[in-house]
Amino acid sequence: MIPIQTVLRDLGIQAVNAGGSTGSGWSSSLSGRTLMQSINPTTGESIAAVAPCSREDYERIATESVEAFATWRLVPAPKRGELVRLIGQALREKKDQLGTLVSLEVGKIKAEGDGEVQEMIDMADFAVGQARMLYGATMQSERPAHRMAEQWHPLGPVGVITAFNFPVAVWSWNAFVAAIAGDTVIWKPSPKAPLCAIAVQHICNRVMQQQGCQGIFSLFVSEQTDLAEHMVRDRRLPLISFTGSVPVGRRVASAVGERLGRTLLELSGNNAVIVDDTADLDMAIRAVLFGAVGTAGQRCTTTRRLIVHESRYDQLLGKLVKAYSQVHIGNPLEPNVLMGPLIDRHAVEGYRAALDEVQKEGGQILCGGHVLNRPGFFVEPTIVRAQNTWPVVQRETFAPILYVMTFQTLDEAIAMQNDVPQGLSSAMFSNDVRRTGQFLSAAGSDCGIANINIGTSGAEIGGAFGGEKETGGGREAGSDAWKAYMRRQTNTINWGTELPLAQGIRFGE
Repeated sequence: MIPIQTVLRDLGIQAVNAGGSTGSGWSSSLSGRTLMQSINPTTGESIAAVAPCSREDYERIATESVEAFATWRLVPAPKRGELVRLIGQALREKKDQLGTLVSLEVGKIKAEGDGEVQEMIDMADFAVGQARMLYGATMQSERPAHRMAEQWHPLGPVGVITAFNFPVAVWSWNAFVAAIAGDTVIWKPSPKAPLCAIAVQHICNRVMQQQGCQGIFSLFVSEQTDLAEHMVRDRRLPLISFTGSVPVGRRVASAVGERLGRTLLELSGNNAVIVDDTADLDMAIRAVLFGAVGTAGQRCTTTRRLIVHESRYDQLLGKLVKAYSQVHIGNPLEPNVLMGPLIDRHAVEGYRAALDEVQKEGGQILCGGHVLNRPGFFVEPTIVRAQNTWPVVQRETFAPILYVMTFQTLDEAIAMQNDVPQGLSSAMFSNDVRRTGQFLSAAGSDCGIANINIGTSGAEIGGAFGGEKETGGGREAGSDAWKAYMRRQTNTINWGTELPLAQGIRFGE
């Protein structure tokens, strides 16, 4: 493995880093600012410091982004795709180093860190192809000698606010598609993962400089709530894409809505796996283990509820508890480790509080349930016998806690799955085609993602990612998610010599 200091140096990370850039340079005047410390959750120690952006920095970044948009929107979309292609190639060259930094800064195991960078690469490839497929439609006019069509135009500078748990991939879902759509992008990463964002910005800057452009991809690092709100309320940004919690998402939606801007919200999940009496238990157990334990339970698609047919409960839980006992917890950069730390002390406190609450409700801890007495922020993955209606089960706790419950009929299981405020991801394990059809029907899962015989986590970029209800309704990545970053325009062309009105109206004749 490459030494950590070599990784940081290769990615442009220094002891103290500037937190803002448009490609024309980095924010200056670092002295005198209160530095943000990037903490390694494995040790609880600082990796490096970041000088956060000021209000003046933001104004400069936003102004340059607006100016860059005026030119970028006129570049042919396939040429815009070429810039994204080159960034994807640069990410390929730095995949190992950037994957290591993801593991180091947010605690993902190395395989997941590398996988997140691969997701960026895949997203770049997808966006390059999409650049030649920004299709409009033609419609039949009711008026003679008229032709109707629609086309899509760039929307404007887009603000992208990301969470710590996917410190680079979620940015790419937005940024690469926005860029080929003709938009510029201002990225505000989580203050818990600034180094990953700075490393990506260094990569983007090099490619933009090589291509003779700047301001297409910009970075704005800050931990000040008032500056984040200033960005959200900025009328120069017609779209704000926000990934995070429901409470903050509500505030973002309200602030953007007041100025009649657009929001793309990816908020909390409370995802369930239904296992019926015909299911392949070995497949189900592997999927639940990854879904509940992967990223230490800190994914929006984490499996948080397991709804098991009562006839399979004892068999499944016996095997699942055994699988949990074999999960190696430790330094995410070490081989054979399957679960790293939580992101910080606050997350550990949330884990402990949720377990205290569920035990007061009468829940039974079947395995795990302890905070580990070691440096860093480590906990045990935990399985709890619980009831779906308990308030703690109705909420999303960003930790590896799996609530288990039983059902008798599929109607009951689907009702339990849907009876939470969130609606992101769902899954069913069954070998009965009629039951799986019911699960995928309009009367089945109410989530944005519904899977059969695979888990709730690990979505492919080709499909649109997002959910309903309190998850926010946004869609990112594949399918026709590109339309969120563009504005639709309907065109009607009269190629005749008369001026007939629609609906047969006669005026002034």
